[in-house]
Amino acid sequence: MMSADTTIPHPAPAPRLLLAYPLLVLAALVLALAAPPAHADLQVRITKGVTDPIPIAVVPFAHVPADGGFDVAGVVQQDLSSSGRFRLMGRQAMLAMKIVPTNASQVLSADWKAQGEDYVLVGRVSSPSPGVLDVDCDLINTATGQPVGSQRFIADSASLRNAAHQVSDFVYQKILGVRGAFATRIAYVTVQGEPPNQRYRLVIADADGENPRVILESGQPIMSPAWSADGQWIAYVSFENRLPAVYVQRVSSGERRRVSARAGVNGAPAFSPDGKRLALTLSGSGGNLDIWVLDLSTQHLTRLTDDPAVDTEPAWSPDGQSIYFTSDRAGGPQIYRISVTNPNRVQRITFGSSYDARPAVSPDGKRLAFVTLDGKNYRIAVQDLASGTVTILSHGRLDQSPSFAPNGATIIYAGRDTDVDTLQTVSVDGLVTQRLKSSDQGQVREPVWGPFAH
Repeated sequence: MMSADTTIPHPAPAPRLLLAYPLLVLAALVLALAAPPAHADLQVRITKGVTDPIPIAVVPFAHVPADGGFDVAGVVQQDLSSSGRFRLMGRQAMLAMKIVPTNASQVLSADWKAQGEDYVLVGRVSSPSPGVLDVDCDLINTATGQPVGSQRFIADSASLRNAAHQVSDFVYQKILGVRGAFATRIAYVTVQGEPPNQRYRLVIADADGENPRVILESGQPIMSPAWSADGQWIAYVSFENRLPAVYVQRVSSGERRRVSARAGVNGAPAFSPDGKRLALTLSGSGGNLDIWVLDLSTQHLTRLTDDPAVDTEPAWSPDGQSIYFTSDRAGGPQIYRISVTNPNRVQRITFGSSYDARPAVSPDGKRLAFVTLDGKNYRIAVQDLASGTVTILSHGRLDQSPSFAPNGATIIYAGRDTDVDTLQTVSVDGLVTQRLKSSDQGQVREPVWGPFAH
């Protein structure tokens, strides 16, 4: 059965798919700035990396008392290592070097090259004024002995970890030519306990799973989180007053408002690129699911699809001109594209499997990620929209909910290990995979990667 908001749509036993929400009483509790940390902390483990990673030494940064001893270089090491693209020099090996440098002028490139390192990152933390921390770093190519680049990031004690992620982004882009996404955030839903005593939490965390914060908690399901393009808002589905409803919530303050609680299904929200509209799945009193666009300031609704088929799971193109969605109008779930300004223009996009659903569009609009039926397994695939070439990236039996990183280089999704749902990532070339495992063995599902910081 395919659902507008459940995580993995299963093949329908009949030619037509049936989508419905259980009409249960859902009590939600909004947790704002003082929310406790999530119990389902995520631990990152690389499951596959490139065969020839780039050797780099990340030397411990010089400290000042004001930084509280925070290990900036340690965070950078973890980021670069977890990307699967780099081989990090061990700190014990660094201690054997004659000089442990903290700026570019102290780096003896020949010595580091002799140790097999292609790059050396050095840095220092200083405090130019009370409450302000400067994080300076230099990246040196050991083959030439020349700095590849230098950068300063300004932080305070609370944002020092984020500054460390920005250092990682700097290194990643300088060496690989792709903007890093370490300083971004993810949102996901956790489920703890067994029915009928399950607890659902909507959690926001750093991209590496650190600093998790619960922004919504309920005794019943929370579904379909979606970021706004500026990263300030989250849309999601919750049940209140015994009816499914769509809410938008400001991440920083917890301010929330209900934007759709119409008769029938209200589901699968997706922010437009300008943040002014939501694409939704609505059924109305008639029960048939279609794609609508809601103007958030006026509450004006525009219907995009009007078909006896089930149309659901909208995803905007980056230019805001088109929406991709899942429909069974050809007899089974496939992905289509519809023009927002001319809804009569509908084009089928996927053809390679009897089941293709849950579309996600890359930030550059060139790729489409989705769930596909591969043999008897549901897996994450990516399609080049220009050529139509489809590549299956994941290898699980029940993979679902793909979402692109804002740099387009990685996809996060929910996978299942035995009977436990975990978050996993895969690079768009399929060479690097990771598992972000919940430390308390709770279920972790419906991930969505947030945008770059504005």
